[in-house]
Amino acid sequence: MDQMLVRSSVPLIESGVEALNHETDLELAEESIPANLNMLQGMINIDPNNAQLHTFAAQAFYGLAYGFNEDSRPGRASDFYLRGMKHGLTALEVSGAHDLFNTPIADFEKQINRLGKGSVPAMFWTASCWAKWIDLHRDDTEAISQLSRATALMQRVIDLEDTFYYGGAHMYFGVYYGSRAPILGGNFKKSRQHFDRARKITNSKLLIPDLLQAQYLARQENDREQFNTLLTNIINAPDDLMPELGLQNQIAKRKAALLLKKEREWF
Repeated sequence: MDQMLVRSSVPLIESGVEALNHETDLELAEESIPANLNMLQGMINIDPNNAQLHTFAAQAFYGLAYGFNEDSRPGRASDFYLRGMKHGLTALEVSGAHDLFNTPIADFEKQINRLGKGSVPAMFWTASCWAKWIDLHRDDTEAISQLSRATALMQRVIDLEDTFYYGGAHMYFGVYYGSRAPILGGNFKKSRQHFDRARKITNSKLLIPDLLQAQYLARQENDREQFNTLLTNIINAPDDLMPELGLQNQIAKRKAALLLKKEREWF
Protein backbone atom coordinates (compact mmCIF):
# COMPACT_ATOMS: atom_id res chain seq x y z
CA MET A 1 0.00 0.00 0.00
CA ASP A 2 2.84 2.41 0.87
CA GLN A 3 4.50 1.74 -2.48
CA MET A 4 1.23 2.38 -4.30
CA LEU A 5 0.92 5.74 -2.52
CA VAL A 6 4.50 6.63 -3.43
CA ARG A 7 4.00 5.77 -7.10
CA SER A 8 0.77 7.76 -7.24
CA SER A 9 2.75 10.79 -6.01
CA VAL A 10 5.15 10.85 -8.97
CA PRO A 11 3.03 13.39 -10.93
CA LEU A 12 3.33 15.74 -7.94
CA ILE A 13 7.11 15.46 -8.10
CA GLU A 14 7.05 16.25 -11.81
CA SER A 15 4.90 19.31 -11.13
CA GLY A 16 7.30 20.37 -8.40
CA VAL A 17 10.28 20.12 -10.77
CA GLU A 18 8.41 22.20 -13.34
CA ALA A 19 7.58 24.86 -10.75
CA LEU A 20 11.19 24.98 -9.54
CA ASN A 21 12.43 25.47 -13.09
CA HIS A 22 10.27 28.60 -13.33
CA GLU A 23 11.78 30.06 -10.15
CA THR A 24 14.10 33.02 -10.77
CA ASP A 25 14.98 33.75 -7.13
CA LEU A 26 18.18 31.73 -6.67
CA GLU A 27 18.14 31.91 -2.89
CA LEU A 28 14.58 30.59 -2.71
CA ALA A 29 15.39 27.81 -5.18
CA GLU A 30 18.47 26.74 -3.22
CA GLU A 31 16.51 26.60 0.02
CA SER A 32 13.75 24.45 -1.50
CA ILE A 33 15.90 21.71 -3.04
CA PRO A 34 17.09 20.02 0.21
CA ALA A 35 13.51 19.62 1.42
CA ASN A 36 12.56 18.03 -1.88
CA LEU A 37 15.57 15.72 -1.66
CA ASN A 38 14.60 14.62 1.83
CA MET A 39 11.10 13.85 0.60
CA LEU A 40 12.53 11.88 -2.33
CA GLN A 41 14.82 9.91 -0.04
CA GLY A 42 11.87 8.99 2.15
CA MET A 43 9.93 7.80 -0.88
CA ILE A 44 12.93 5.79 -2.09
CA ASN A 45 13.18 4.11 1.31
CA ILE A 46 9.60 2.92 0.81
CA ASP A 47 10.06 1.96 -2.85
CA PRO A 48 13.81 1.27 -3.31
CA ASN A 49 13.45 -0.32 -6.76
CA ASN A 50 11.67 2.66 -8.31
CA ALA A 51 13.95 3.78 -11.15
CA GLN A 52 11.99 7.00 -11.67
CA LEU A 53 12.54 8.13 -8.08
CA HIS A 54 16.27 7.43 -8.28
CA THR A 55 16.40 9.42 -11.52
CA PHE A 56 14.67 12.37 -9.87
CA ALA A 57 17.22 12.17 -7.05
CA ALA A 58 20.12 12.16 -9.52
CA GLN A 59 18.68 15.24 -11.23
CA ALA A 60 18.15 17.03 -7.91
CA PHE A 61 21.68 16.35 -6.67
CA TYR A 62 23.08 17.56 -9.99
CA GLY A 63 21.09 20.79 -9.78
CA LEU A 64 22.10 21.42 -6.18
CA ALA A 65 25.78 20.82 -6.98
CA TYR A 66 26.04 22.69 -10.28
CA GLY A 67 23.75 25.58 -9.52
CA PHE A 68 24.62 26.35 -5.91
CA ASN A 69 27.82 24.68 -4.69
CA GLU A 70 30.37 24.06 -7.43
CA ASP A 71 31.69 27.63 -7.62
CA SER A 72 31.99 28.24 -3.87
CA ARG A 73 32.12 24.81 -2.22
CA PRO A 74 33.60 22.34 -4.73
CA GLY A 75 34.11 19.65 -2.09
CA ARG A 76 30.43 19.68 -1.22
CA ALA A 77 29.51 19.73 -4.90
CA SER A 78 31.71 16.67 -5.45
CA ASP A 79 29.82 14.79 -2.74
CA PHE A 80 26.48 15.75 -4.31
CA TYR A 81 27.60 14.68 -7.79
CA LEU A 82 28.73 11.33 -6.40
CA ARG A 83 25.43 10.80 -4.62
CA GLY A 84 23.54 11.71 -7.78
CA MET A 85 25.66 9.32 -9.84
CA LYS A 86 24.91 6.46 -7.43
CA HIS A 87 21.18 7.11 -7.66
CA GLY A 88 21.46 7.16 -11.46
CA LEU A 89 23.36 3.89 -11.54
CA THR A 90 20.73 2.33 -9.29
CA ALA A 91 18.01 3.49 -11.70
CA LEU A 92 19.88 1.86 -14.59
CA GLU A 93 20.36 -1.35 -12.64
CA VAL A 94 16.64 -1.48 -11.93
CA SER A 95 16.15 -1.11 -15.69
CA GLY A 96 18.29 -4.17 -16.42
CA ALA A 97 21.92 -3.05 -16.46
CA HIS A 98 24.27 -4.55 -13.87
CA ASP A 99 27.49 -3.53 -12.11
CA LEU A 100 28.06 -0.63 -14.49
CA PHE A 101 30.71 0.93 -12.28
CA ASN A 102 33.03 -2.10 -12.28
CA THR A 103 32.24 -4.11 -15.39
CA PRO A 104 34.78 -3.93 -18.29
CA ILE A 105 34.04 -1.07 -20.67
CA ALA A 106 33.17 -3.44 -23.53
CA ASP A 107 30.47 -5.10 -21.43
CA PHE A 108 29.38 -1.69 -20.14
CA GLU A 109 28.72 -0.51 -23.70
CA LYS A 110 26.87 -3.71 -24.60
CA GLN A 111 24.58 -3.30 -21.61
CA ILE A 112 23.70 0.34 -22.19
CA ASN A 113 23.16 -0.29 -25.90
CA ARG A 114 20.37 -2.68 -24.89
CA LEU A 115 18.63 0.06 -22.93
CA GLY A 116 15.79 1.81 -24.71
CA LYS A 117 14.30 5.27 -24.83
CA GLY A 118 12.63 4.83 -21.46
CA SER A 119 16.07 4.81 -19.83
CA VAL A 120 17.20 8.08 -21.44
CA PRO A 121 16.51 10.22 -18.33
CA ALA A 122 18.47 7.87 -16.07
CA MET A 123 21.36 7.66 -18.54
CA PHE A 124 21.47 11.44 -18.96
CA TRP A 125 21.51 12.34 -15.27
CA THR A 126 23.89 9.52 -14.39
CA ALA A 127 26.34 10.69 -17.04
CA SER A 128 25.90 14.34 -16.05
CA CYS A 129 26.72 13.67 -12.39
CA TRP A 130 29.51 11.25 -13.27
CA ALA A 131 31.25 13.64 -15.67
CA LYS A 132 31.04 16.58 -13.27
CA TRP A 133 32.44 14.46 -10.44
CA ILE A 134 35.33 13.50 -12.73
CA ASP A 135 35.83 17.15 -13.67
CA LEU A 136 36.33 17.99 -9.99
CA HIS A 137 38.95 15.22 -9.67
CA ARG A 138 41.16 15.92 -12.68
CA ASP A 139 44.31 15.02 -10.76
CA ASP A 140 42.98 11.54 -9.98
CA THR A 141 43.90 9.11 -12.76
CA GLU A 142 41.35 6.57 -11.54
CA ALA A 143 38.59 9.18 -11.80
CA ILE A 144 39.73 10.25 -15.27
CA SER A 145 39.66 6.63 -16.43
CA GLN A 146 35.90 6.59 -15.80
CA LEU A 147 35.19 9.32 -18.35
CA SER A 148 34.68 6.76 -21.12
CA ARG A 149 31.67 5.38 -19.23
CA ALA A 150 29.97 8.74 -18.82
CA THR A 151 30.68 9.49 -22.48
CA ALA A 152 29.22 6.18 -23.62
CA LEU A 153 26.02 6.93 -21.69
CA MET A 154 25.73 10.36 -23.29
CA GLN A 155 26.34 8.93 -26.73
CA ARG A 156 23.48 6.52 -26.15
CA VAL A 157 21.29 9.52 -25.22
CA ILE A 158 22.30 11.20 -28.48
CA ASP A 159 21.43 8.03 -30.41
CA LEU A 160 18.00 7.63 -28.81
CA GLU A 161 16.78 11.18 -28.15
CA ASP A 162 19.24 13.96 -28.81
CA THR A 163 16.74 16.67 -27.82
CA PHE A 164 16.31 15.30 -24.29
CA TYR A 165 16.54 17.96 -21.60
CA TYR A 166 16.95 20.77 -24.09
CA GLY A 167 19.86 19.19 -25.92
CA GLY A 168 21.86 18.56 -22.76
CA ALA A 169 23.82 15.71 -24.32
CA HIS A 170 25.04 18.07 -27.05
CA MET A 171 26.24 20.47 -24.36
CA TYR A 172 28.15 17.55 -22.85
CA PHE A 173 29.92 16.83 -26.12
CA GLY A 174 30.50 20.52 -26.72
CA VAL A 175 32.50 20.51 -23.50
CA TYR A 176 34.02 17.09 -24.20
CA TYR A 177 35.55 18.17 -27.50
CA GLY A 178 36.12 21.81 -26.62
CA SER A 179 37.91 21.53 -23.28
CA ARG A 180 41.02 19.76 -24.62
CA ALA A 181 43.68 20.58 -27.14
CA PRO A 182 43.41 18.59 -30.41
CA ILE A 183 46.57 16.67 -29.54
CA LEU A 184 44.76 15.35 -26.45
CA GLY A 185 41.58 14.38 -28.28
CA GLY A 186 39.87 17.73 -28.56
CA ASN A 187 38.05 18.78 -31.71
CA PHE A 188 37.01 22.41 -31.84
CA LYS A 189 34.88 21.99 -34.94
CA LYS A 190 32.85 19.17 -33.34
CA SER A 191 32.57 21.16 -30.14
CA ARG A 192 31.08 24.14 -31.96
CA GLN A 193 28.70 21.88 -33.89
CA HIS A 194 27.35 20.39 -30.66
CA PHE A 195 26.91 23.79 -29.03
CA ASP A 196 25.13 25.04 -32.17
CA ARG A 197 22.82 22.01 -32.11
CA ALA A 198 21.98 22.64 -28.44
CA ARG A 199 21.15 26.28 -29.23
CA LYS A 200 18.97 25.22 -32.14
CA ILE A 201 16.95 22.88 -29.93
CA THR A 202 15.98 25.78 -27.63
CA ASN A 203 15.96 28.55 -30.25
CA SER A 204 18.92 30.09 -28.37
CA LYS A 205 16.69 30.84 -25.38
CA LEU A 206 18.62 28.66 -22.93
CA LEU A 207 21.84 30.41 -21.92
CA ILE A 208 23.82 27.40 -20.69
CA PRO A 209 25.26 26.48 -24.14
CA ASP A 210 26.79 29.96 -24.47
CA LEU A 211 28.13 29.75 -20.93
CA LEU A 212 29.81 26.41 -21.54
CA GLN A 213 31.19 27.46 -24.92
CA ALA A 214 32.83 30.49 -23.32
CA GLN A 215 34.10 28.55 -20.32
CA TYR A 216 35.63 25.68 -22.27
CA LEU A 217 35.91 26.21 -26.03
CA ALA A 218 36.73 29.93 -26.12
CA ARG A 219 39.29 29.47 -23.37
CA GLN A 220 40.90 26.50 -25.11
CA GLU A 221 41.04 28.46 -28.37
CA ASN A 222 42.46 31.44 -26.46
CA ASP A 223 39.71 33.56 -28.00
CA ARG A 224 39.23 36.39 -25.54
CA GLU A 225 36.75 38.24 -27.72
CA GLN A 226 34.48 35.20 -28.05
CA PHE A 227 34.77 34.59 -24.29
CA ASN A 228 33.82 38.16 -23.40
CA THR A 229 31.04 38.47 -25.97
CA LEU A 230 29.29 35.24 -25.00
CA LEU A 231 29.38 35.99 -21.29
CA THR A 232 28.37 39.62 -21.66
CA ASN A 233 25.40 38.61 -23.81
CA ILE A 234 24.32 36.14 -21.13
CA ILE A 235 24.37 38.79 -18.43
CA ASN A 236 22.43 41.22 -20.61
CA ALA A 237 19.83 38.67 -21.75
CA PRO A 238 16.20 39.35 -20.70
CA ASP A 239 15.17 37.60 -17.48
CA ASP A 240 12.02 36.29 -19.19
CA LEU A 241 13.87 34.85 -22.19
CA MET A 242 12.68 31.31 -21.41
CA PRO A 243 10.25 31.34 -18.45
CA GLU A 244 10.01 27.55 -18.24
CA LEU A 245 13.77 27.47 -17.54
CA GLY A 246 14.06 30.73 -15.66
CA LEU A 247 16.10 29.08 -12.90
CA GLN A 248 18.70 27.68 -15.29
CA ASN A 249 19.09 31.03 -17.03
CA GLN A 250 19.54 32.84 -13.72
CA ILE A 251 22.21 30.32 -12.77
CA ALA A 252 23.89 30.95 -16.13
CA LYS A 253 23.86 34.70 -15.47
CA ARG A 254 25.49 34.28 -12.07
CA LYS A 255 28.13 31.92 -13.43
CA ALA A 256 28.82 34.24 -16.38
CA ALA A 257 29.57 37.09 -13.99
CA LEU A 258 31.97 34.88 -12.04
CA LEU A 259 33.77 33.78 -15.22
CA LEU A 260 34.18 37.34 -16.44
CA LYS A 261 36.17 38.08 -13.28
CA LYS A 262 38.72 35.49 -14.46
CA GLU A 263 39.17 37.02 -17.93
CA ARG A 264 42.48 38.73 -17.22
CA GLU A 265 43.81 35.68 -15.43
CA TRP A 266 42.92 33.31 -18.27
CA PHE A 267 43.84 35.54 -21.22
